[in-house]
Amino acid sequence: MPRLTRIYTRTGDDGTTGHSFGGRVAKDALRVECYGTVDELNSCLGVARAAGLPAELDADLARIQNELFHLGSDLCVPEAEKERHPVPRVAERHVAALEALIDRWNESLPPLENFVLPGGAPAAAALHVARTVCRRAERQLVALARREAVGASTLPDLNRLSDALFVLARA
Repeated sequence: MPRLTRIYTRTGDDGTTGHSFGGRVAKDALRVECYGTVDELNSCLGVARAAGLPAELDADLARIQNELFHLGSDLCVPEAEKERHPVPRVAERHVAALEALIDRWNESLPPLENFVLPGGAPAAAALHVARTVCRRAERQLVALARREAVGASTLPDLNRLSDALFVLARA
């Protein structure tokens, strides 16, 4: 775990940011938008957890938050650099875990008969916001994947996560 002794560096004052593998890119580069939106999503999940949740749901969200750090690192480093700069990555097991979570929570819910209006309890509303941020991250990742290679499980992971957040908001 890195230890940050100084928070500001002033190196980003020119509108660029450093990649973990070296080099600098514009702060509005599509790759930066992707992992920045994943970071935003993680914060949204923190808001939902702070609103008060049943212990089991809170534990599931805590696990998801930690796995979002893996997704962020996977997105931060281009595929061509990952052999030289290994980082935590999202794998098929992450997607399978989200599918299991969806199935577990969904079996206790009544069938959907209509569209769901986001809202309800504060935690549910926060999870709906998180779901829409997740969908934005997914759209950005689709655009990035058209330009360059991305991790094989990154897009399925975001797709499944938005489904999971919908089910968790209903729960």
